[in-house]
Amino acid sequence: MGENLLSKGFLDVPIDYSLNLFSEINKLKKEKNAIILAHYYQDADIQDIADYIGDSLGLSQEASKTNADIIVFAGVHFMAETAKILSPGKKVLLPDLNAGCSLADSCPAEKFAEFKKLHPDHLVISYINCTADLKTLTDIVCTSTNAVQIVESLPIDQKIIFAPDKNLGAYINKLTGRNMVLWNGACMVHEIFSLEKILKLKNQHPGALLLAHPECESNVLEIADYIGSTTGILRYATKSDAKEFIVATEAGIIHQMQKANPNKSFIPAPPNNSCACNDCPHMKLNTLEKLYNCLKFEAPEIVLSDELIENAKRPILRMLELSSQFGL
Repeated sequence: MGENLLSKGFLDVPIDYSLNLFSEINKLKKEKNAIILAHYYQDADIQDIADYIGDSLGLSQEASKTNADIIVFAGVHFMAETAKILSPGKKVLLPDLNAGCSLADSCPAEKFAEFKKLHPDHLVISYINCTADLKTLTDIVCTSTNAVQIVESLPIDQKIIFAPDKNLGAYINKLTGRNMVLWNGACMVHEIFSLEKILKLKNQHPGALLLAHPECESNVLEIADYIGSTTGILRYATKSDAKEFIVATEAGIIHQMQKANPNKSFIPAPPNNSCACNDCPHMKLNTLEKLYNCLKFEAPEIVLSDELIENAKRPILRMLELSSQFGL
């Protein structure tokens, strides 16, 4: 039965609900010398069982230095691919192979290759939220934490293509005064925030600060009190004297914000739809049950060719090298 389920690309083996999954997962981690890396957008249970929780930069750094034999990546597909690229000798698992990314999907490598040919004298900077195939067409990878510094480290006359997120690219252009050519991609979660609803929420909570991720559209960023990566948002809220915050990014980050700041209030920014939530449906495909099965059966596994790993690794290592120079 297990093999048939594995062949589908994800594990839905029935769980014995008499088990304490936290204890069982911790037991399996010790037996298999495994580590669980989780993004801030995962469910609270997964964050609480993880060995490391972070944003894309922190997760990449952790994946590159871990001594574990197995990496269970509680995130989406491109993140697990990045872990495999940085640790090719390790077994990298993803609880649900269907956990994709709308932003990564918005920039197919074959179409981007054609776009790149139209700008032959341009250097390519790709946001880490992209496929391994796109990374092979990239000169430098970046994250929302280090994107501005990476762009500013290049000569002012260097022509640049930025992919795949047009909102992050436009934000960087505004901050740096550059005129990067932008691929027309976006994140479905960060594009649905309603400016009108946020303004109403600010009127209801006049003391609340608006914290926004740079993947949000420009009209939301223009009224934000702070713009930054998920880690940056968490740090800002912790250091701030304010007691109330509206958070314009995926709602999973609020779990860590509340744990770090139990006396402060965090309100998810409202989306422009009938749902009161702003969850990423891809991130939320991972569950504690799937994580347990994933570790137990050591599948689904991320498998990449040696050639793909070699070509995709170069721009990631360049990012990590620059981030180290920047002290990030």
